[in-house]
Amino acid sequence: MDLRKTHIYAYHAEHGNIVDFGGFAMPVWFEGIIPEHHAVRNAVGIFDTSHMGRVMAEGPDTEKFLNHVVTNDVSKLEPMKGLYTVMCLPDSGIADDLIIYKMNAEKFFVVYNAGTREKDFAWLEEHSKGFNVELEDLSNKMAMIAVQGPKAEETLQKICKKSLSEVGRFNLAMATISGYKVMLARTGYTGEDGFEIFIPDCPLSNPEKALKIWNDLVDAGAVPCGLGSRDSLRLEAGLNLYGNDIDEETNPLEARLRWVVKFKKPDGFIGREALLKVREEGVKKTQVGIKMVERGIPRHGYEVLDGGQVIGVVTSGGLAPSLGYGIAIGYVSKMYSKRGTSVKIRIRKRLVEGKIVKSHPFYDDSVYGWKRGKK
Repeated sequence: MDLRKTHIYAYHAEHGNIVDFGGFAMPVWFEGIIPEHHAVRNAVGIFDTSHMGRVMAEGPDTEKFLNHVVTNDVSKLEPMKGLYTVMCLPDSGIADDLIIYKMNAEKFFVVYNAGTREKDFAWLEEHSKGFNVELEDLSNKMAMIAVQGPKAEETLQKICKKSLSEVGRFNLAMATISGYKVMLARTGYTGEDGFEIFIPDCPLSNPEKALKIWNDLVDAGAVPCGLGSRDSLRLEAGLNLYGNDIDEETNPLEARLRWVVKFKKPDGFIGREALLKVREEGVKKTQVGIKMVERGIPRHGYEVLDGGQVIGVVTSGGLAPSLGYGIAIGYVSKMYSKRGTSVKIRIRKRLVEGKIVKSHPFYDDSVYGWKRGKK
């Protein structure tokens, strides 16, 4: 099967180590996962995120429609601001997590995961019936590049005419970068400060705008980064990966996402009744962070134990390059979720000691991440 290519593929083919990522030909690394990870934590890196899903929703009922399909309250958004949320199935399982940006009263921009692009668009179309809203899938017509790290603003400013210091976190803005009109948002998936650039009128058949902006960012000092460092960075930040940490078998109350569930929205939302029942009965399992106390690297699917009893499972794990030890996100029985609780993880044939810790983020956010220097 031919792998799908993004707008930046020509650069990856020349410089990157390409893998099959959900049917897309994507770079797992350029120079290496560890140096790319440190580049983002300490300076600035760029990621090709053009494989993700992008939809424009427009019409008189757009806000009402989006509020029906997501758990967070879209009506609270001011123009040119965004919020993180999830879409639930009627049984409370998570269909996907996404960001919604409000452009104006009748126009919203929606960004969701690459692996769920077709599924999500079909879900939105299906549930738009009865609402006066038009949906346009822009995924193949609009490129997307993430600029992340404590030097993201300084680096992007070199090729951007707009004053980036005026763009607040989770705000959307129109700007000119490398001579092209773009949208950009002060968001990302690394825990660091940074921007996501959306390049309109840039079809896969004519990706020159995206390649120009990408190469100009490299020339300005940004380090090209692949999927490997994207995963280690988001894991250190305690951010969920759809398909690993959250999925259709997980509900947001189990997944530490109670804050994006607004039960009091006047018209409700898909999955509300099932989630109310979960809230009433209490969750059986809950998401936790685990720090390895002994040497060992936890991985997806590894068992979490108390004594000889299996109490949970690792959903994401690996070495934290910024911290120098293994960390994991996983689910355990509610009674074992208290911070400081000692657990074991079965790594091959060994039981390796770990403990439950704060995981959003795992690092000290006065040292790393977008909050550094803000306290």
